[in-house]
Amino acid sequence: MQLSGLAPGDWVTLNARFTPDAECLVSAEGDVLTFGQVDGRVTRLGRALRAQGVGRGDRVAIMATDSCAYVEVILACMKLGATYVALNFRLAPAEVRTVLAASQARVVFLSGRYEEIIAGCFPEAGAHVRARITFDTSAGGLPTFEEFLASGADGGEIESVTTDDDILSISFTSGTTGTPKGVMQSQRMIKAITQSGVLELGIRPGDLLMSGAPLFHAGGIGHVMYGVSRGAGSVVLPQWDLELGLRWLQSGRVRQAMLVPSMIIQLLGDPRVRGTDYPMLRSIMYGGAPMPTSVIREMVEVFGCDLHNGFGAGTEAGGQLVLRPEDHRRALAGDEWLLGAIGKPAYGCDVRLLDPDGKEVPDGEIGEIASRGDTVMSGYLGRPDLTARVVRDGWFRAGDLAWKDGEGYLHLAGRADDMIVRGGENVYPVEIEDVIGDHPRVEEIAVVGEADHHWGQVVTAVVSLKGGGELTVAELREHCRGRLASYKIPTRVVVVEELPRNSTGKIHKAVLRERLAEGVVA
Repeated sequence: MQLSGLAPGDWVTLNARFTPDAECLVSAEGDVLTFGQVDGRVTRLGRALRAQGVGRGDRVAIMATDSCAYVEVILACMKLGATYVALNFRLAPAEVRTVLAASQARVVFLSGRYEEIIAGCFPEAGAHVRARITFDTSAGGLPTFEEFLASGADGGEIESVTTDDDILSISFTSGTTGTPKGVMQSQRMIKAITQSGVLELGIRPGDLLMSGAPLFHAGGIGHVMYGVSRGAGSVVLPQWDLELGLRWLQSGRVRQAMLVPSMIIQLLGDPRVRGTDYPMLRSIMYGGAPMPTSVIREMVEVFGCDLHNGFGAGTEAGGQLVLRPEDHRRALAGDEWLLGAIGKPAYGCDVRLLDPDGKEVPDGEIGEIASRGDTVMSGYLGRPDLTARVVRDGWFRAGDLAWKDGEGYLHLAGRADDMIVRGGENVYPVEIEDVIGDHPRVEEIAVVGEADHHWGQVVTAVVSLKGGGELTVAELREHCRGRLASYKIPTRVVVVEELPRNSTGKIHKAVLRERLAEGVVA
C-alpha cells in the first residue's frame, strides 16, 4: 500500500507554497501570473467544475488556441483527478464531431473562433456535454472563462486524490474514421515524462521556457509541465508566430526553447534573427522532423546555445531517445556523422531494436524501435485490439525502424507504417487516401511523404484516373477541404497511368518514394 505520494495536481500548489511570487505563466503580451495567483485561480476553477458535476475520471474537452487560461483548465483537471481532452484545432468539422463524441466530455472549453464548429457537434456528438465555456467572446451567449471562474466557491486547497493509474489525459491521434485512436495517458506516464524532460534539459527554478508547439501536442503541454513541476515559468503563445517567437527569443528572458525544424528554418530565414546575441538562451530542444546538418550548424552560429534533439512517440511513449549537447559539440568538432543519429535512450526509458519475432537484432542491423518504462501509455481508449498490436510483452512498438552503431547511437532507417511527419505533426496516409479515394475521377491513390527543407516532409498524392486525363492540385485540395485538417491536404499531386505493385498485388510505396526522389514519376 502506498503511504505517501505527489501527483501532478500538487505541483502548482507546492511551488505556490514556497515561491508564490515566481513567474508561472506569461502571456504572449508579457502579462504574468505567479505561482500563487495560478494556484488560487486553479483551485477556484476546480470548484466551478465540481459544480458542473466534474470529478475524478470525468472528462473535460478543450478546443482552442493556446492561452494561460487553457493551461489553468488542465491544472484544474489535474487537481480534481478529471481527464482533460485537448482537441487539435486544425481538425476539420467532421473530425471534431468524431473525436468529441468519442471523448464523452462533460464540459467543453473553446475559443470563440471554434464556437460554430463545436455547435455543429450537437446534439449527437455532444450528448454528454453539460456546459460550454469560451475563453474569449461568444456569438451565441456562452459564458466566458472569467465568468465561469468567478462562479467557483471560496475555500481552501483542493486536495489532489489520485493514483498513478488514473487517466490524466486522452489525446486523439486520428479523427477521420469512426474509431479514432484515443491515447490514454496516466498520472504515472505524465510524471515520468516530466521528470525525464526536467533532467535531460536541466530545467531550474526561475527559468523561463518557451515552446512553439501547441498545447494539444505532447511537446507543447510537456514543456509547460516541466516548468510547473520545477518552479519555472512558461511563455504561452496563442500559436506559433514568427514575430512573437523572435521577439521572445530576443527579449533576453527565455532560457530554454522547444522548436520543430520548420520553425527554426523560418527563424533563420529572417535577417533580424542575427540582429542580437542570445546570452540568456541556454538551450534549444528540436525534434519532430528531420533536420538538415546545415541548419544545425547555422543554429549554433546564430544562437550560440546547447542543442538537444529529441526523438520518440511523444503521445504514446514520450521521448525515447536524445542526442545531447555533448553529442552536438562532438559532431561540430569533426565527428559530423553524429548529426545523423537520433541519440541514445532518454532518462527512464529502455530501448531495444527488435526483429518481427520480437528478438533483439545485432548492432548494424535494422530493427523496429521498442521501448518500455513508465512513459508508455495505458492503451487506446476502447481499443484493446489496437493496444495489443503496439504493446507486446511490455514493449511499445510504433513502427519506427533504426540501427545501432558500435558506440550505442541509434540511426533512423524509416517508418514501418509509412507515417508522414510534416512540421512535427504526424500524418497517417490512410486517412488522406480514404478521402481522395471518394473523388469521382480517382481510380487509385497512394499518399506518401516527400522530403522538404522547410517542413521535413510534405504530403504527396499519387493518383491514377478513371479514363485518364488530369487532376490539378487545386481541384484535389478543394475536394479535401472540410474533410481533412489543412496540414493533411496534399501539397503535390502526381498523375500516373498505373501505380507500382509488389508480388502480392499491393501498391509498393517504397518503390513509389524512390521514383519520386529520382524524379522519374511526373
